[in-house]
Order: sequence, then structure tokens, then C-alpha cells
Amino acid sequence: MPQIEVWSRLPPAIRDHLIDRMRDRKINVEDLNRLRLWIDSKPVVPEERWYKDFGSFKLCGEGRYPKTFLLAGQPATGQRL
Repeated sequence: MPQIEVWSRLPPAIRDHLIDRMRDRKINVEDLNRLRLWIDSKPVVPEERWYKDFGSFKLCGEGRYPKTFLLAGQPATGQRL
């Protein structure tokens, strides 16, 4: 199973999409810090779709790449981490 990719190594299109979703979803600095700490822990993620619920938002991904952010009430698909 792969580890989640770090921000600096994400493909530009994914990084740009995530930045747009952060703004759209109004994810605050405190939430982003919790996300950073989780990514810094080098979590192992499944090859298929997954999501991590941070309470105020969800990070959804597939394999090593995070793909989008959802609001807390939005349903996510894939394996819950």
C-alpha cells in the first residue's frame, strides 16, 4: 500500500484543484494544520478510493494522491481511514 504523496510532489493540476477546493470550502488555517500533521505522519493509503474525515472537512483521494476536499456533511466514497 502506498503512502500519501507530499504537497511538493503533487502534479500541478491536482495541487491547483485542491487549492481551489480549499477556498471554496473555506477550510481554515487550523484545519489545514491538522491536515499537514496527518500528511507529515506519512500515512499509508489504499490503492483504491479513500477518505479521511477531519470533522470540519473530508479529504478524498485515490492511491497516493489526494483528489478533493468535501464539506463535513457531504458524503464521501471509498475506504474510510
